[in-house]
Amino acid sequence: MNNKNNIIVISLGGSLIVPKRIDWQFLKKFRELIVSEIKKGKKFAIITGGGYAAREYAQAANKVTKLTKDDQDWLGIHATRLNAHLVKTIFRAYAHPRINKNPRTKENLSTHFAAGEGIMVAAGWKPGASTDYVATIIAERLGAKKLINLSNIKYACDKDPKKYPDAKIIKEINWKNFRKIVGNRWDPGLNMPFDPVASKLAQENNLEVIIAEGKNLKNLKNILEEKEFQGTVIR
Repeated sequence: MNNKNNIIVISLGGSLIVPKRIDWQFLKKFRELIVSEIKKGKKFAIITGGGYAAREYAQAANKVTKLTKDDQDWLGIHATRLNAHLVKTIFRAYAHPRINKNPRTKENLSTHFAAGEGIMVAAGWKPGASTDYVATIIAERLGAKKLINLSNIKYACDKDPKKYPDAKIIKEINWKNFRKIVGNRWDPGLNMPFDPVASKLAQENNLEVIIAEGKNLKNLKNILEEKEFQGTVIR
């Protein structure tokens, strides 16, 4: 699970942070788990999604005027940044004080782990992809070989289970076949287990992505400890 710097990359879905209201109970338990792992020597790059707030802003704006895809993306990006500030705040004693808003910055990302800091918090970057893409870039730059994508689903499926009752769960799949499911184009309203743009980069980097239900923190602990877990592995 760990790379040479012992840094673990987590894409933390906005649906976990803000399903409708801020889920402080989840955040409290998540914090306890991450802090316990930091004390064991692990470090984390946590990239936050936008969640309910992102959808609410976009839907409200769309009722007033036709929203461009860029504007919809920017509303989502700013929602991710608010969530990132929330996460950075609850990890104040362990997190680098500045949120990363540009994964392609020229600075060395390892500086976010200076002075004994165990967490780097990142958020949305620019239109054209989700925070899954940001997480994938950060994994690339930190030399990570695995990325944990936490959301509100236990497994990825071969098609949308909300539309197709016969959808089958996927426990393991290669990038070529996964990309046939998610396609190649990004849309701000897209609801996929992993962003198509991020999937392309992940395939190029031979990155292993684990998709798992974030609320199940015992399962996350198993992933971190390289024990048996529930979730989809894409490699």
